[in-house]
Amino acid sequence: MNAKRKPRMSRSAALVAAFVLALSGLLFTVSAQLAKTSGTSRHPESVVALVSQRTAHVATVSAQISALDQQIQELSGTDIGTIGGGKAGLAARTAAGTKELRGPGLKVTLKDSPLTEVPAGAVADDLVIHQQDLQAVVNALWAGGAEAMSLQGKRITAQSAIRCVGNVLYLQGEIYSPPYTIEAIGEASALHAALDSDRSIQIYQQYVEAYSLGWKVSDEKTITIPATTDTQRLRYAEPLTQLEATATASSNGAGKN
Repeated sequence: MNAKRKPRMSRSAALVAAFVLALSGLLFTVSAQLAKTSGTSRHPESVVALVSQRTAHVATVSAQISALDQQIQELSGTDIGTIGGGKAGLAARTAAGTKELRGPGLKVTLKDSPLTEVPAGAVADDLVIHQQDLQAVVNALWAGGAEAMSLQGKRITAQSAIRCVGNVLYLQGEIYSPPYTIEAIGEASALHAALDSDRSIQIYQQYVEAYSLGWKVSDEKTITIPATTDTQRLRYAEPLTQLEATATASSNGAGKN
């Protein structure tokens, strides 16, 4: 008797099977390589690593923006701070922080207490600088007529947010540790008076006396306040056009049915 033959795989089917196997192997290899790097450069394992990575990126981008702004000024041959509206335009750009300023003023320095042990009746937070301390100084100097101001060498504008994360300052995408230095251009006597009369700073002075928090105010003949490198864009509401308003009303009416 003749043995029953098994059906043979065609040549084309064999080639297709080989191609599928090769492609599967390639996909497994790529997935393995991605898995090896997914916990490092692509996804930092800790918040500290993530913040450091983003801070470095912000610093790089800010430097590129400053270089491009300088190129624009050189190519245009015009100082950006003098464009538009004469004195009114200059005042507007000064307030926006787009123009570097120099002049006399004050320098205020705050720093954590040098005490290594927490005194009786106190807590650890009493020995460090807080967000509200920095905000109090900045607000008092503005109230005293400061024309321009910087914190840690960064221009302070209406868009600047002073935030502390733990015991460090987070400002315009970068992280700073104490001591903190605030510089303001303005009439020294008026700025001193504003600091002395501010209630929040008076409370801070009590902690200076009790726990040796750092506080130093000095008159400066020349202070340089740089132009801002903060590139945040203002977001604001805009009125709907007649067509958009009609479409929105129709959509809301359809949703009620």
